[in-house]
Amino acid sequence: MERLTMLVTPDGEWVFPNSEEFLARLGDATPDYDAISFAVKNLGFIKFQIIRQSIIEIELHPRNVELPALLAAQQQLLQAGIKLFRVRYFDTEWHSEISSSAERTVARLSELCTPVFTPATHERFIVEPQDFGQLFHDDENQLRPLAQKWRVTFAHFDPSFISLTVRQQLLPLTAIVGVKPPTNEPVFRFIGDGHRWVGTQYRVNGLGEKVENLPDRDYGGWVAEFYRSVASSGQPRYDVVTAAMQYEDEAGKPRRLVRYERLMLPWKTPSDEIFVSSCAIPLGTAADAEAEASFQSRDPERSVVKYFARSS
Repeated sequence: MERLTMLVTPDGEWVFPNSEEFLARLGDATPDYDAISFAVKNLGFIKFQIIRQSIIEIELHPRNVELPALLAAQQQLLQAGIKLFRVRYFDTEWHSEISSSAERTVARLSELCTPVFTPATHERFIVEPQDFGQLFHDDENQLRPLAQKWRVTFAHFDPSFISLTVRQQLLPLTAIVGVKPPTNEPVFRFIGDGHRWVGTQYRVNGLGEKVENLPDRDYGGWVAEFYRSVASSGQPRYDVVTAAMQYEDEAGKPRRLVRYERLMLPWKTPSDEIFVSSCAIPLGTAADAEAEASFQSRDPERSVVKYFARSS
């Protein structure tokens, strides 16, 4: 048989295309459209194909996949004894990835199907999600080489990452956090000296400390959830952040408005700890470049909410 096609239903059952069982679950006995594609994109089915006993192709819409369907597909994949895998998945368009490792493919399917993290709203912090894929087409963006390294190394961390941030002039505003089971508590492993808002003492003594225990507890609790989400999903985040940051070393601990691009990347390590790197680029005009580079506020008297009200 050249090609064997099966479908996993949302509750983890296996059915054949155009079978009575499939059509019953589709709710349409005589579909005049591509019923398989419809079921995959809209109903949470997973399409599972074995091609010439040499490659497994899995097609899914991760946002709609239920856990029983995911587990059934992963189990079949591990038992098939095939060494080449192609995953096609849909978000706003179709994407395709190839792997020669069953274990890596299983892990990737889990990553894809992890629920999307929705950051908690906070009056001091506003996040504008960006398209991570666009970084690969932006030759001028300092963050692009980091995204490329993450992709070509299959997200495996090595010390050359630090050298790369130095070459890209990103090291001062880089932080690396470790997330390790079973607690999955984000813990600082590196804090660049450009994070002046956190205070000199914490930059020296904060390594090994939980992110949520930052001196500014509001910010610590808020940003810890991003680190935890990136580590658990295995997916990068590319955002524009506007935040009222609290400057710990200054009298009265004033809050200043800052705005920056942020790229968070999850990295595998030789242990079960996941590293999450966070690199930031301050946003501003040439006139206030020096102030922006040290995360100084363009308007320290305004809150984030007032800033957006003024600019909308």
